[in-house]
Amino acid sequence: MKALSIAVITVSDTRTPETDTSGRLIAEMLAAAGHAISGPRIVKDELTRIRELLAETIGTGEVDVVILTGGTGITARDVTPEAIAPLVTKAIPGFGELFRMLSYAEIGASTIQSRAEGALCGRSLVFALPGSSGAVRLALEKILIPQLDARTKPCNFAELLPRVRA
Repeated sequence: MKALSIAVITVSDTRTPETDTSGRLIAEMLAAAGHAISGPRIVKDELTRIRELLAETIGTGEVDVVILTGGTGITARDVTPEAIAPLVTKAIPGFGELFRMLSYAEIGASTIQSRAEGALCGRSLVFALPGSSGAVRLALEKILIPQLDARTKPCNFAELLPRVRA
């Protein structure tokens, strides 16, 4: 397995390093899968702060994947998709579609409130997940851990990254 460099960002007005269960879960699960993890870093639910941190993170050229958790709902403070939007090079609509399909089996029609999404931003893959630990676990187990593993067949994100950067 090829280890990817993955940054974890938690979007929240209330979480601290001690209470950030979702960010910690992402870091732990991806580290256990063999990836190199930075973070989680916590950023307030403020569009410009989220966008600046994401731009800074992907701008280094050293991060293969960024996973954000939080801010994907529909309340006034949920602005993660809007923060990401100007940085998107290519949308990956299948990620959000598949996440909501899988989530429906667990939480029913409430999944319609999720604006989880995936995109290529420059040369980094970016995934925005809901802030709940259950949603994070679902996205990682069913979608991201397999897709970030070069051994997953017939295809995966890990094997595509070198061609994205060519």
